[in-house]
Amino acid sequence: MARKVDVCVIGAGSAGLFSLGQVRRKTKNFVVLDGGILGTTCARVGCMPSKALIQAAEDMHHRHELEIQGIKGGEGIRADIGKVLAHVRDMRDSFAGQVVKRSSIGLGDRLIRHNAQFVGPHTVRCGDEEIEAENFILAVGSRPVMPAPWNEFADLLMTTDSFFEQPDLPKRLAIVGLGVIGTELGQALARLGLEVTGIDMLETIGGLSDPAVRDEAIRLIGDEFPLWLGEAAQISRSGEGLKISAGSREVVVDRALVALGRRSNLDRLDLAAAGIKTGERGLPEIDPATMQIVGHPHMFVAGDATGDRQLMHEVADEARVAGYNAVHGEDIRRFKRKKPLGITFTDPNICMVGQRWSALQGRDVVVVGARNFDTQGRARLLKKNRGLLHIYARKSDGLLLGAEMVAPRGEHLAHHLSWAMEQNMTIIDMLRLPFYHPVVEEGMENALYDALAKTDLHGKDLPDGLVEVGFSDES
Repeated sequence: MARKVDVCVIGAGSAGLFSLGQVRRKTKNFVVLDGGILGTTCARVGCMPSKALIQAAEDMHHRHELEIQGIKGGEGIRADIGKVLAHVRDMRDSFAGQVVKRSSIGLGDRLIRHNAQFVGPHTVRCGDEEIEAENFILAVGSRPVMPAPWNEFADLLMTTDSFFEQPDLPKRLAIVGLGVIGTELGQALARLGLEVTGIDMLETIGGLSDPAVRDEAIRLIGDEFPLWLGEAAQISRSGEGLKISAGSREVVVDRALVALGRRSNLDRLDLAAAGIKTGERGLPEIDPATMQIVGHPHMFVAGDATGDRQLMHEVADEARVAGYNAVHGEDIRRFKRKKPLGITFTDPNICMVGQRWSALQGRDVVVVGARNFDTQGRARLLKKNRGLLHIYARKSDGLLLGAEMVAPRGEHLAHHLSWAMEQNMTIIDMLRLPFYHPVVEEGMENALYDALAKTDLHGKDLPDGLVEVGFSDES
């Protein structure tokens, strides 16, 4: 006999756990199903271990800047890759352990450690048990993309799911795929002393679409390791290693990291048995404002499983929406999604906020404010005076629309711009805020003034960025 519950959450990763926060407010009659390794993608194989490696690489890279500051001995510093990776795992295990602890607190027999498959619209089989639920939250996460023909080289290929388990790394590596994680790890490994070659069939890195910002990012990151762009990678064996070619270029490496993105695990649930149709990408149609599967009011999807915004802050929002709607019956609410925000933790950071240049280019109602960081004061003091910021705004009234950048401390600039766009601020609204001296944010102020000069607002009688409060009686 099937176990009957109000809500069945499939997946105990970030999305599943965030959705539970909403579910628990309305019912205790729920179950969480997960037969995989507990601990989120972010904590185990994504955001957190990668940032631990990046920090080690950045600390190592500082040795090149010590001599000019009068600090001797920096060039003798070397990285023990095995110990670096052990440190990364220690950090990873700490973060993941905290997540596992949180995921199991108070669940008891409501956490079922088996994978699930649908056997009907309201029923899943989980191990030897059947679960019948009023509503489902599908938070099954994702897995790395690996082209099927490359499976024969599995002994020499890594994905992000296996990379951080390596006890050591060989000297020569290829990174196939230069999106966020590939570009981040490529630069980090090069800074730790490995011979790295980066390859991507696209003519960009980190997802940039603005040609000027893209070219600056390629120039800066390409100074640290070779970037082969615009050609698909081909792999074959060469002795005990791999020969990787892209167009007319080829290199022999010891191993390769395949970083071609992640695909949804929804295809492992047998959605057809629940009467759910899927499209070309093997995904159902999902309403991003309710997280419902269209045509199936009792089915909600959240997190990486959507195949859309596979970012931690987006996952959390989606899960809260799915969790709320899953326990409110017919009172389904539509929620506004936040402005897109993406950060690649290279040095300089690659960031995208709001509307992309690819969506705005060619529109004469849009202006671009620019700032190159070569001469920016605070960036020079930090020895990080490299990069380019472009801010996009509406010509008529200066409404902020988006930004792309490769910039020092771009993670902070991107947040400032994202918060401003979320509040529908204009260029002048931002310029009325204080900018301290000397800070990297002054570079953003420069870009805002540059954009303002190109809008229809330029040339008004009052000083830009100041607010009039009346005439003074004092002479």
